[in-house]
Amino acid sequence: MLYGHLLGLYEKALPPEWEWEQRLKTAKELGFDYVEISIDETDERIERLFWDKATRVKLLMLCRDLEMPLRSMCLSTHRRFPFGSSDPRSQAKAYDLMERAVVFAQDLGIRVIQLAGYDVYYESSTKETEGAFMNGMRWSAKLAEKYQIMLGMEIMDTPFMNSITRHLLYEEQIKSPWYKVYPDLGNLTAWGNDVEAELEKGISSIVAIHIKETKAVTPSFPGQFKSVPFGTGCVDFVKCFRKLEQLGYTGPYLMEMWNDPEIDNLSAIQNAMKFIGEQYSQAMVSIENKMVNKFL
Repeated sequence: MLYGHLLGLYEKALPPEWEWEQRLKTAKELGFDYVEISIDETDERIERLFWDKATRVKLLMLCRDLEMPLRSMCLSTHRRFPFGSSDPRSQAKAYDLMERAVVFAQDLGIRVIQLAGYDVYYESSTKETEGAFMNGMRWSAKLAEKYQIMLGMEIMDTPFMNSITRHLLYEEQIKSPWYKVYPDLGNLTAWGNDVEAELEKGISSIVAIHIKETKAVTPSFPGQFKSVPFGTGCVDFVKCFRKLEQLGYTGPYLMEMWNDPEIDNLSAIQNAMKFIGEQYSQAMVSIENKMVNKFL
């Protein structure tokens, strides 16, 4: 659908009560290449990091049997337990969960862990919380290096990490080949960034890209960063795809959606795939037309 790119599906697009076999089979039937597992703030998903080896091996074998891997992990649990927390217990938990996530990724064949770019979320940001966050990222990068697991910082829904430019300030200080960026096209757009310039600035650091729709932040509106139907928000997907192709990006895309029990979710996913495919095709046509006109 996206001409040579792998396309993944966010786990939360599917019903939470499903077993892994049903999730993986459905993702494959829908035409996806992989699934992104979620380790979020909930106790249920955090508990996955405490699975024993047998449970991990069982899921790994299931992925292999169904030929539907878990190539990436969305590690948003640090919103609840942030590295910058003023509570030493919460900060210690952040480190513990990070180490468990990296080992979990190694055991399950997960290549990329998407990090949540929050120094803190439920308390006020200060110079101290920012400094603690930096220390946590330096430590995390060293841990990732040890296990050869890529860390990708997400461009977020708060001002703290709302552009690739802001991420690069950290990347330049951490100086690790295992600490890169995982942009969310929706979040990147909603903050009013020059998206093409941001993608160009960060292209050598992009390890994967989230495809998501959003509504823009304005002086009178805080923006909407979740559950915006594709085609109803502010993201110019044609422009984004065109720029990424021109920059030579060949990495994966991950379609980020959330399950809604009020609607037919499988149809919603299929409609979203169709929309994204059309947007990508338009981007490719515009590139081809530009190339033709260049030689006329």
